[in-house]
Amino acid sequence: MKESTTHISRREILVGGVAAVAVAGFPLSAAIGQPNVAGAPAPEKQTRGEIRMNRITTKDGTSIFYKDWSTGPTVVFSHGWPLNADAWDAQMLFLGQRGYRVVAHDRRGHGRSEQTWTGNDYDTFADDFAELLEKLDLKDVTLVGHSMGGGEVARYIGRHGNKRVKKAVIIGGIPPVMLKSDKNPGGLPMSAFDGIRAGLVADRSQFYKDVSMPFYGYNKPDAKPSQGVRDNFWLQGMQSSVVASYECVTAFSETDFTEDLKKFEVPTLIIHGDADQIVPISDSAELSSKIVKNATLKVIPGAPHGLCTTHADQINALLVDFLKA
Repeated sequence: MKESTTHISRREILVGGVAAVAVAGFPLSAAIGQPNVAGAPAPEKQTRGEIRMNRITTKDGTSIFYKDWSTGPTVVFSHGWPLNADAWDAQMLFLGQRGYRVVAHDRRGHGRSEQTWTGNDYDTFADDFAELLEKLDLKDVTLVGHSMGGGEVARYIGRHGNKRVKKAVIIGGIPPVMLKSDKNPGGLPMSAFDGIRAGLVADRSQFYKDVSMPFYGYNKPDAKPSQGVRDNFWLQGMQSSVVASYECVTAFSETDFTEDLKKFEVPTLIIHGDADQIVPISDSAELSSKIVKNATLKVIPGAPHGLCTTHADQINALLVDFLKA
């Protein structure tokens, strides 16, 4: 069993330094007038045993890092590939300031969680997610998943049910299935995913820099690229393990979530951009919204795959309206 300790790694110090620089450049006017600005991290409920320094240890001994901020009704986030919990900064800050408890973890093999050789599949991801909710004793939560995280939310409900879930949100999600087949003629061909794997093997760092352009729609003629956003995507991508990054391509492209979606028993909001170049809306959100009972589809015109960043104001407004409904 690998147990986390109070030791802070050199990488975590580096990430903390980058975060400090980011905060220094954050426009304070965005926070003026907001209650409980930034919100203090929720106090540690356990200092011994399986929870320590905002980590849990799963049944197979894997250390999973998580953030747990503010208090109130709980919203739990699941990030996309190849990112980590920091991808939710805009949403966690916004909701935390408005009286919601916000929780997000780094998926195994990503960010500050342990880099495992095995377990880079959706059954394991969903089980890790379940252990996080159980060990933090989270109930009546709203689950929010982006991209690959949308699949994690779906597989969690498919394997563990709806008992801890009040509502669900899938943003730019990969369900029901991405890979083209006779049953899914509108999907992407295997060659597209082979190309991703080849890019990871040849030059993973450059691949992340290149893919950040279509991810955020910065390759469009009228786009105004942010180098900071692109750098953050690269930074988070490079914090993931090459093993997880590589194997997750198979996981997010070939896993079929159709039966998982049929098991949703809670109000569900599905959000997607109609300019998504990574997960085309016609073979994802439009299909999922027909499978999930009580689903509402919201399409954001012109929004790319990384819409939680590029269209954060619209995403945040949709989330808070859905939470209050």
